[in-house]
Formats: sequence, C-alpha cells, structure tokens
Amino acid sequence: MPRSPNPGPVLHCPKHCTNKKLCGAGTVLFYFNSFVARTNTCGELRSAHVGQEVTLCGWIQYQRQGLFLVLRDFQGLTQIIIPQDEAHSHVKKVLYDAPVESVVRVTGTVTSRPPGQKNPRMPTGDIEVKVKTAEVLNSCKKLPFEIKDFIKKSEALRMQYRYLDLRSFQMQHNLRLRSQMVMKMREYLCNLHGKRNISSEYLGAKEFVVPSREPGRFYCLPQSPQQFKQLLMVGGLDRYFQVARCYRDEGSKPDRQPEFTQIDIEMSFVDQAGIQRLIEGLLQYSWPNERGPITTPFPSMSYAEALAEYGTDKPDTRFGIKIIDVSDVFRSVEIGFVQNAVNKPQGTVKAICIPQGARHLQNKDFESLKESAKSQFNQEVLHLSLKPYESLKSPLSKFLSVEQHSELIQALKVQADDVVLLAAGEHEKVCLVLGNMRLETANLLESRGLVLRDPTAFHFLWVVDFPLFLHKEENPAELESAHHPFTAPHPSDTSLLYSEPAKVRSQHYDLVLNGSEIGGGSIRIHNAEQQRFVLETVLKEDPELLSHLLEALKCGAPPHGGIALGLDRLICLVAGAPSIRDVIAFPKSFKGRDLMSNAPDYITPEELEPYHIQVAWPAAEAEANKN
Repeated sequence: MPRSPNPGPVLHCPKHCTNKKLCGAGTVLFYFNSFVARTNTCGELRSAHVGQEVTLCGWIQYQRQGLFLVLRDFQGLTQIIIPQDEAHSHVKKVLYDAPVESVVRVTGTVTSRPPGQKNPRMPTGDIEVKVKTAEVLNSCKKLPFEIKDFIKKSEALRMQYRYLDLRSFQMQHNLRLRSQMVMKMREYLCNLHGKRNISSEYLGAKEFVVPSREPGRFYCLPQSPQQFKQLLMVGGLDRYFQVARCYRDEGSKPDRQPEFTQIDIEMSFVDQAGIQRLIEGLLQYSWPNERGPITTPFPSMSYAEALAEYGTDKPDTRFGIKIIDVSDVFRSVEIGFVQNAVNKPQGTVKAICIPQGARHLQNKDFESLKESAKSQFNQEVLHLSLKPYESLKSPLSKFLSVEQHSELIQALKVQADDVVLLAAGEHEKVCLVLGNMRLETANLLESRGLVLRDPTAFHFLWVVDFPLFLHKEENPAELESAHHPFTAPHPSDTSLLYSEPAKVRSQHYDLVLNGSEIGGGSIRIHNAEQQRFVLETVLKEDPELLSHLLEALKCGAPPHGGIALGLDRLICLVAGAPSIRDVIAFPKSFKGRDLMSNAPDYITPEELEPYHIQVAWPAAEAEANKN
C-alpha cells in the first residue's frame, strides 16, 4: 500500500502541484497526502501529472455502463476509466458491482482525455485515470437521498442524516471556509497582536442547567465567558481571545442555535476606537480572497440615527428606502389620529417611499403589510400613491392642500409609480414598524424581479452610543441593562448615572453586516463602587450574586473592554448560506433537537438518582407512564 512521505516544509513548489497548502511566500506548510494511503487527492490532478502512477481514495459519485466512474473526495472529482480487457476483468467486476457512494481505492496511470472529451467545468477535466488495481474499502447501502447539491432535501432529513449531508460540495465548502477564516483569525490575533488563547470554564452560573452530585446544587452552561474574561484582565493577562463555545436556552431562529461559537476578545487599557480598529483588521486579514476586498475603517452610526433612519439597531445599508420625518407637513392637517400623534411629546409622523411600488405591488400586498403592522406592533399604516404633477391617490388627499401635497412629494423625493407608507404615533414605535415595513417591502420587490440588495456586496457598519438602560416592558418604572450590567457608561454621561440613569448612553458597540448583527461588545466598568451602584441601585439586583467580581474590581482592575463576534452568523453571511445550520457540522434543528442522535432524550430514574433529581411529569404524561 503506497503511503506519501512526510518531507516537512519545502520551498519552490511546482505551480501545477495542488496537494500542498502554501503560505503567502510560497512555503509549503502541510501536505494533503501525508500519512495516508493515497498519493493524490481527487481534486488536484492536471495535465502536468500525465504519465504518473497515482493512488486515489474516495467515494463513487456515479458510474456509467461499466465504462468509467467519477471518484469524489473532499477536494474534488476525478474521472476513472474502468479497464475493459480480459487481463483486468476482476478490476472491472469490482468497480462495476460497487454501489454508488461506496468507498474505493484505485491505482492507475494519469492520461490525457481524448480530443473533444475534455470537461472545462471540472478542474481535473483535462485528465482521467486508467485503473490497474481497485479495492472496495466499504460498500454502501441504498441512501435516503443522493449526494448531489441540486437534489432538494428537507432540512429535517438533512439533519437526521447529517453525516451524509456533510459529503455535499456546498457543506464541505462552507466548513472549509469556516476553518480557513478561523485559522487566519488565530494567526492575526496571536502572531500579529500578541493575544493569548485562553480557555475559560464551560460550567458557569446561568442558562442551561447541569446537575451535580451535591443535593440541590447545579452548574449552568454560560451564554458567554463574560465574567471570566474580565477576571483575566484583573489577573494581568492584558490580551485574551478564545474561540468559545457558548450556550443559550431559547427557541432556535434561522440565525441562532442553542449552542454556538464566538470569537471572544478582551483587552486591558483599551478604548472603543481601539477595539473597533482591531476587529476591522481581523476581518480584513481573514477575509477570503474570492469574496473581494473589504474597505476599512467601517462606517459608524449612532443607535438614535439607526433607529430614526432605518427603524432598527442593525440596518441593512445595501439599499435605501430610509425613514423620513414628515411631521412638519402634517402638523396643520386636520386628521384626528395625526393630530393626536404630533401633539404628544414623543409624537411624530414618518414615512418611507417604495420605489416602483405601484408597478410591482398589488393591493393585497399593501393589505398584508398593514395587517403585519397591526399584529406585530399594534400600529396603523397608510399607503399613498404619489405621482409628481398628478393628483394624490389616497383617502388623505382631501385633507392635504396643494402646497402640502407638493411638500410631501419633495420631502420623500417621490418619482412616478412610487408608493408611500405612512405611520403616525410615538417615535420609537413608528420607527420600528416602518423599519419592519422597509424590509418586508424589499423582500416583496425582490420577489418580483427588482434587485435592491446586491448578494455579492458586504456592507459593514458600527452602531454605537446605545442607551445604557431600557425600561422593562412588564414594568416601565424599572430599568434593565440594554447590553449587560458590566457595560460602562459613556464618559460624557457619567454624572447622569446617579441622577437620570434612563438618559445615560453606554460604551456599547455592535458590528452589523448586511442587516445582521455579527458582533457586540463594550468597554467595561472597572470601578467596584460604580459596578455595585449599577447592580444594587439601578437594576435592583442582589450584588452578592456577583461578589467575586466586585471583590476582583477592588484589587486594582485595569480599564478594559472587549467584543465577541458570532462566528456561525459571520460564516453564514460570507458563504451566502440561507441558515447558520448550513455552516455548522452538527447543528440542532429549528426546535433545538438533534434529529440524528435523538437528543434531548429521556433518562431513567436510576440514572437521575445520583443527582438527587426527580422528574415532575405533567398529569397526562404521568398517567401514560404508569400504563
């Protein structure tokens, strides 16, 4: 059995050779074929290899009439010619009888394909391998689906047979992209900026519960290593990062999982601008070449500006349709709900202009948008068809003068066939509903053939100056942290913390890419008394629950800050995948289940006994268990 040697790093690799991973200087860092029972991969052979004897290992992609088959591995495809002469009849039988997706090893000679049979769509399309020997390493039974990207499979079926789904080119591409970006991130953080890769504990004090053998005592899997990384700064480690596994006990969404990975970073003696420049450099350094260059520094926008113009704290800036305040136009319009809105302290009238809306959207679309606004936000939305130099098509037309009509068209820059969506009410609520309408109408327009969001464009944006606290929905008289309770107040607002905390801005910053939040962080409170005040006086929480952190802050804690990048979400956007489940090797389903191993599952009372736990079954299930 031929085995490739492990020659170690060498220089001046031949240009045609693709079985080696090269650094920027052309130095070979590792071989794909070292230590394994093959000489080459299925994706590397070219015309320069003609005449060489090679050994390939892989899966049978398909076979045609016993004449040839296509062999696949993690790197690509190679066409294998099955010998037809009597001397190699046993080889023909082995390969002819092998089912599709069987694992085989073949040895043969690389030859050029005959004239007219070359395949320019395959990297190995100029050559084929004439087999001399073949061995089936493992036969494959009939599979629940074909291993081809163009074959549609339900997500549930893909999850149940994830080990088969991982064979697809798209999944392998996504995971390879993820690996490459993470390695570049490690290189950038460790080798170029002196950060230390330190693992924090998995068993913390909130979220998923993990039983212990001590009666009544439990661990919890943390959402993030937040406290631990701050304590590392107190310990004088100065620069920390970790590719951290984190856990969140909530229902899955398209861009969330109960377990996820983040690039976690913390630094001492740093400010907000320092963290932002570090992350911009990190992404620029690790960005895949095939996605084109990204430009730094990234633009920045305050939370207040993002809310006012886009109706969200994570704006997709690839397209316009910004929210426009038209309160001045409607201030003297005698319409009851409008006057009620503009006369309140936070009252406003705002609108968005949908380009070509009258041409591409129908009445049923506008009714659906209005119903969505009503059900999600309890907010009325009106739609108006406005055409320059023509009459206003809306029930509002009789209430607007010619001058107001003209002002509205000018304020919204309305063109022929545009449609306006208008809402009146409290500022934040109106912004949120119009922000939602902005995204929904973009989806509708793109479904009708308009291109508003370039799928190949990557628009990064820093959102800054978030409020430090928010009013609780269930009790507006009380405050809760907008980010987390360790976020430091904005330097200009520190005095307000002790008098009007609801007005304090924070040193919290989010990184947004194409309308998705891919990272968030803050400068931390490093003063123990200020931290205690926030916990005890503002948030009404028991500071003793965080006594270890408060004690640490008293022991000479340096100023520090950090950020966490959501790796799954970032790779999902870079790969153009529809869900983060498509960039995770073994994800959970939409409901948080592992359909392959059937987790979570029941365990017996005997297995629970060492942990001093008894299951309190609902009445119906308890009765069923008895029977």
